[in-house]
Amino acid sequence: MASNNGDVKLIGAWASPYVMRPRIALNVKSVEYEFLQEQFGSKSELLLKSNPVHKKIPVLLHNGKPICESSIIVEYIDEVWSSGPSILPSDPYDRAVARFWAAYLDEKWFPNVRAAPMAATEEAKNAAVEQLKEGLALLEEISKGKDFFGGEKIGFIDIAFGSMLAWLRALQVMLGGVKLLDEEKTPGLCKWAAKFSADPAVKDVLPETEKIIEFAKLLVAKIKAAAASS
Repeated sequence: MASNNGDVKLIGAWASPYVMRPRIALNVKSVEYEFLQEQFGSKSELLLKSNPVHKKIPVLLHNGKPICESSIIVEYIDEVWSSGPSILPSDPYDRAVARFWAAYLDEKWFPNVRAAPMAATEEAKNAAVEQLKEGLALLEEISKGKDFFGGEKIGFIDIAFGSMLAWLRALQVMLGGVKLLDEEKTPGLCKWAAKFSADPAVKDVLPETEKIIEFAKLLVAKIKAAAASS
């Protein structure tokens, strides 16, 4: 394990893909940390004090100082524990490309993972699924059949996308076996997903598909109930 870590704590929840990102990054760097789990449906005083702007997880507490937003936390971890394997590429252009794809996943792609099971109509559900498939086709192109997006080891895009794998697998089941990660259409991504999931930095962080399905059903029911009562 890395030495001189200081006091490292992570406020989060096991099911959140955004929380999985800093957990994987800390594991890549061999940083010991305390995982402070938030309860579903409530926000602790520590979370509200640590992230008063967005009031969201994850929050990294390093020697008592809070760092918020998953991608920013991963970059912070990469910079602070620089003696461990690099997460962001050293080349400025490659770094910019990695940040671009991470932003695309957050802003354009992952919202459809949430939208598909929540869709009120078959048409809306199909539209979300098509958006997901289009995004996976783009990622298949940039993966170029490498072990990881960054080459031979886990990097920034791997963490950004890989944190969403458990939810993607759960969605395939929830939608009645819709194939999103497809051996024929996205062979590179299928190979990458297996390798990423099995990596020592990742395997204890990614939840089992069944656990995510149970959690997702509760979440969907809660959101629909809230919408019906408003």
